[in-house]
Amino acid sequence: MPGAKSALGLAALSFAAMGLTTCAQAAPAFDSESPWMLGDWGGKRSELSKQGYDFKLDTVVEVGSNLHGGYDHDKSTRYSDQFALGAHMDLQKILGWHDAEFQLTLTNRNGDNISNDRIGDPRVGTLSSSQEVWGRGNVSRLTDLWYQQKFLDQKLSIKVGRFNEGEDFNTFPCDFQNLALCGSQVGNWGGGIWYNWPISQWAMRVKYQLNPELFVQVGAFEQNPSNLENDNAFKLSGSGNKGAVLPVELVWTPRVNDLPGEYRLGYYYSTADSSDVDKDSNGRYAALSGEDYSSSSSKHGMWLTLRQQVTRQASDNSRGLSLFANGTLHDKKTNMIDNFVALGATYTGPFDARPKDDIGLGISRIHVNPAYRKNINLRNQANAVSDYNDPAFLPVQDTEYNAELYYGVHVANWLTVRPNLQFIRHPGGVNQVDDALVAGLKIQSSF
Repeated sequence: MPGAKSALGLAALSFAAMGLTTCAQAAPAFDSESPWMLGDWGGKRSELSKQGYDFKLDTVVEVGSNLHGGYDHDKSTRYSDQFALGAHMDLQKILGWHDAEFQLTLTNRNGDNISNDRIGDPRVGTLSSSQEVWGRGNVSRLTDLWYQQKFLDQKLSIKVGRFNEGEDFNTFPCDFQNLALCGSQVGNWGGGIWYNWPISQWAMRVKYQLNPELFVQVGAFEQNPSNLENDNAFKLSGSGNKGAVLPVELVWTPRVNDLPGEYRLGYYYSTADSSDVDKDSNGRYAALSGEDYSSSSSKHGMWLTLRQQVTRQASDNSRGLSLFANGTLHDKKTNMIDNFVALGATYTGPFDARPKDDIGLGISRIHVNPAYRKNINLRNQANAVSDYNDPAFLPVQDTEYNAELYYGVHVANWLTVRPNLQFIRHPGGVNQVDDALVAGLKIQSSF
């Protein structure tokens, strides 16, 4: 994995250049109470933090193995990973700029995904992914390059630079390994216009805190497909821009019975042209007419995300049961996926002897737009193919279900290991593909 080695080499050179790799006795390397595997660098890390400089090197490793079913029953195990090297600077401490901060993040991804050819039919793949960290190319990227300034006693926040929509909008934790239960879901089903981590684009986000529990935010993100290309991993120019994605979101963070919750309601609108999923410019089915698919001047959708802790241990409020629900709706005229929903629960501290371990159970439903499905049927009709086993046949996609159960072992404050079991019904939404059982392992660590 040369990409991973280059990322680690970059990190090592950076640390060595700063002379920071000596570990302190108070927080030596591999101390389970330290937030970092490499410890406190002889106290230098804490000293730098007080001066406004914070450095991170985080890794996510995911392994997936097909135990049963899927498109290809041959057993296989796939590995994927991500390295993220970040520097955060408190510009008030460094330069005296009041309530200002700067973030730089580089990422590197490697590996393969069990979903590509074992779980899903390779002609269409799966709708979700059993290894969420896989994707967007095996390449190093510039993921964050932004400046944030706060005003009006920190009620107003303006963030500008290069970042992704899911960093601020429709955010959701990523402890599950299945993509449908991890991170910002709009980006997974938003028709290729909403880019999540690790993609960056020129953007601006304005946030206003209405009261301690309620804030509203709006954003403007360039819609530039060229940012997805591996050769443009460090691109800074705006060439190739097609328009803008404009999200708006209301976020409520109440305490219910003194337990934390977060409720997000949002809407996005794309100004770029997009193609109709089945009609030509004359209102006929393009698959039969042979004409180009009609163009639409916009694309839109909305989301709702709910998270609430509902129980707690008397001795520790951080332990207890939390419930969550995610849902998205998308433009049926232009989008392959018209709706998505996920429900689940997590429990932190299930055992007194393991107060920082956690258990998670979630299930999701991804529904393909009936108009898109009709278009595929018509394309098969136009090509005079009806046998699923014919290589020229395009599999017809309907609904895919994903479920995951994990147990998170809190090995140290810098290391969590989450073995998991995933069940995928109708992979890719293709009824002819056998339901699949996947064994996974997710390892999250911070150096």
